[in-house]
Amino acid sequence: MPASPAPEDRPHDRPPVVNAELVSDPAWPASPPVRLREILAVFGIVVVADITIYRGAGFAGIAALLCAVSLLLWFGKAARTARKWSTLLIMAMLWLLAARIVWCGSILRTIVGAGVLLAFAVVLSGLHPYVAEVLGFPARMLLGGTRGIVDYRRGLARLHIAPTRSRWLSVTLPLVTVVLFSLLFVLANPDLLSVLGQWADQVLQNIRAWVLDRLPPGLEVLFWMVTAWIAIGMLRPLSARPLFDEETRASDPSGDATSVSSSWYPAVRNTLVGVIVLFAIYLIFEFQTLWFRDFPKGFYYSGYAHQGAAWLTVALALATVVLSLAFRGQLLRDARVRTLRQMAWIWSLQNMLLAVAVYHRMFIYIGFNGWTPMRMVGLYGISAVVIGFLLVLWKIARNHSFPWLAQRHAWTVAWAVYLFALTPVDAIVTRQNVRRILAGDPAPSVQISVHPISAEGVTLLEPLLECRDTVIREGVRAFLAERHEQARRAVERQHADGWTAYQCADRWVLDRLDACQDQLARYQDPTRRQAALDAFHHYAYQWY
Repeated sequence: MPASPAPEDRPHDRPPVVNAELVSDPAWPASPPVRLREILAVFGIVVVADITIYRGAGFAGIAALLCAVSLLLWFGKAARTARKWSTLLIMAMLWLLAARIVWCGSILRTIVGAGVLLAFAVVLSGLHPYVAEVLGFPARMLLGGTRGIVDYRRGLARLHIAPTRSRWLSVTLPLVTVVLFSLLFVLANPDLLSVLGQWADQVLQNIRAWVLDRLPPGLEVLFWMVTAWIAIGMLRPLSARPLFDEETRASDPSGDATSVSSSWYPAVRNTLVGVIVLFAIYLIFEFQTLWFRDFPKGFYYSGYAHQGAAWLTVALALATVVLSLAFRGQLLRDARVRTLRQMAWIWSLQNMLLAVAVYHRMFIYIGFNGWTPMRMVGLYGISAVVIGFLLVLWKIARNHSFPWLAQRHAWTVAWAVYLFALTPVDAIVTRQNVRRILAGDPAPSVQISVHPISAEGVTLLEPLLECRDTVIREGVRAFLAERHEQARRAVERQHADGWTAYQCADRWVLDRLDACQDQLARYQDPTRRQAALDAFHHYAYQWY
């Protein structure tokens, strides 16, 4: 009789084979346990989103959403892997932007707020708030939300408490007994039965009406489900591994520079020689033609100062790309790289002079007919390019990797967008233009005539109500009379829509223009107002 196989040789008794590499992969970490505070945070986010988005009507609700969700995410984070100082910085950025939205909201500020909120969730998950991580986080969030729903179902199942027979009887038996005897006592008294019957009927009608009035429609329930899915994903993103690894340690520029001889050296050297000579010639031409001179009548301001500045900014950006791509790889370990660095510093100085020339062109255009929001955008864009160029110089000096540079470049753009969203652009532009008009230069009046002005800039036009230029004075009075009516309608609409639609700037404009009624009264008539506006536009358009 053959011997039976040993227990360890039986196929059906063997433990299942598990891919140890897959289990230990940090990109797929084990889910943290479901905690009560996390469930409360998700519930709170759903409630806040319902009040401020689904039932909300304006920017104050968006601001409240940003603040409340940031607190709830911090409160309910499943695993405390957040970076403390980054968390505090981004939360401060978020709340500062929310205050700006309450004062004078816009679509741009709302989009920037959503981006900062995603960066906050990225930091809470333990990652650096690089732009690439923020852009990739929605995918992690949605996939993590799907997995998190399964975790929540399992977690709630573990919280189920199976009552024992004695515990069940200790509650139901006395309750049933008391109800039965109470029913018998009521049936034994007809008057009491009639009163309680009427009372019960009224209570049921009230409950039915209350439920029907507040029963959410199907679309709102779907909104709750999607919000909960997103909230769970923000608390439990799919992976905590960075999308892009980077070398954070700077290498020694003088280290192992003799180890290789790069074939790229002659090409990079000749390129640097060529651009140094070209930039030197162009900078001489730039300073001779546009500096220290009076521009004749009919000078093409838009071409030189507007379009020209844009193309020179592109040249600066291209120089940034050339330098960042040249100084990488084997070339950094070439013994002759020191010579290339010296040439790069010369070209960098020329690029800084070119940046000064770009700023000068922008201010030529501003000096011609005043400030505009797009010129503010141009100044922010030029500054971002200059900072990016300085980052390239730091990369070359410290031998940082290309991913290091790409992450910082993206940060530069993100910070420029955030600061622009935070800047009271219309207030700055209007104040500067009004100051020049009152000083006797009427050219900036064209910016008041042809460009829209948000509520935060309208009240800064008040000094022009006493301008010595009759056309400008009457045009501004007609303009403010029109904005007065718009502000009144806006405040009434916001009041009807509720607190989520409130805007401080609209309320401020209405109060300020209410106090100027004596100067605006004659332009309550739409025909007279339009005539003054047409005359003002025709007069100011000569400086367009």
